[in-house]
Formats: sequence, structure tokens, C-alpha cells
Amino acid sequence: MRLVLVTGGVRSGKSAFAETLCRQRGEEVIYLATCEPADAEMKARIAKHQLRRPADWEVLEEPHHLAGALAGIPAEKMILLDSITAWVSNRLERHGGESGQKNAIGRIIEEAGEWLALLKTRNAIVVTDEVGLGGVAMHPVTRQFQDALGTVNQMVAEQADEVWMVISGIPWKVKG
Repeated sequence: MRLVLVTGGVRSGKSAFAETLCRQRGEEVIYLATCEPADAEMKARIAKHQLRRPADWEVLEEPHHLAGALAGIPAEKMILLDSITAWVSNRLERHGGESGQKNAIGRIIEEAGEWLALLKTRNAIVVTDEVGLGGVAMHPVTRQFQDALGTVNQMVAEQADEVWMVISGIPWKVKG
């Protein structure tokens, strides 16, 4: 079993690279999509991703409950989880009304630990955005997002067998 993390900036080519890694392995793939198409522009982005994917890949859309979705995927299938970024955003939106930033982030970290334990037992490639290269955001909600995503990214990277960073379409192996 191998867990691979692919990180990079927005529009860096990380999803396309993760898809290439999946194709190279030649296994049956389940694409676990976490994005919620909230507006026309996001729907267009999703459509681009869909056109790029092989037709034989099964797609499972689950924006919130990753542990439950992962538990239902047959063990012999490779998982492409795209992306942690959208999942954290979705969970912050759900938990954001809770009292205090630490409570919301704590719940997200707890949930991430649950699905990460399941991913460690599978062949999986996980895509995320790197938030650790920019400055600290000025708005509290954005800082909360950076804190949550940065922590979850570190959790996955620590457990991953390989970590890749994609910069301007060029993959760079960081770990493994």
C-alpha cells in the first residue's frame, strides 16, 4: 500500500500530475471528488477536470464525509482524492458557526485523522493546495482556513510514502 500526496499552488498542474501518476500505475481508479459546484465558474472548472479523466474511472462525489466514503470503496481500487483543500473549505463552512476557531479546526483535524487512517491501508493519491508559501491572511476566516489546511496537509505528508510538489506544471519529489 502506498499513500502519495501531491501539493502545489492553485493552477500549478497538481491534479493533472496526480492523474498521470494514477494512469502510470494501471490500476482501477476511484476518483473521490470533494468540490461542491457552488457557482457557474466552479462548474466550468469541474467540467474541465471531468473531460481530462479517463472514461473508465469511477467518480464518487463526497464533499463532507470522507471516512464513510472511503470505507465503502473496495480495497483493490486505487483512490484519487481531489482535493483536501475543497474538503477543508467545506468542513469549515459546516463547522464555522461553532464557538471559537480552535473548536472548528479541532473537529476538522479529528475528522482528517479518521479518513487518513483509512487511506494508509490503501493505494491512494491525495491532492491538496500548499498554503505554507504565502503570508498570513488579514481576514480571520482566511487565517482559520490556512491554519486548518496547513495542519491537515502536514498530517497527510507525515504519513505519506511519497510527497510531490508541483510548481508551474513541473513536479518535484519532496519525499520518498
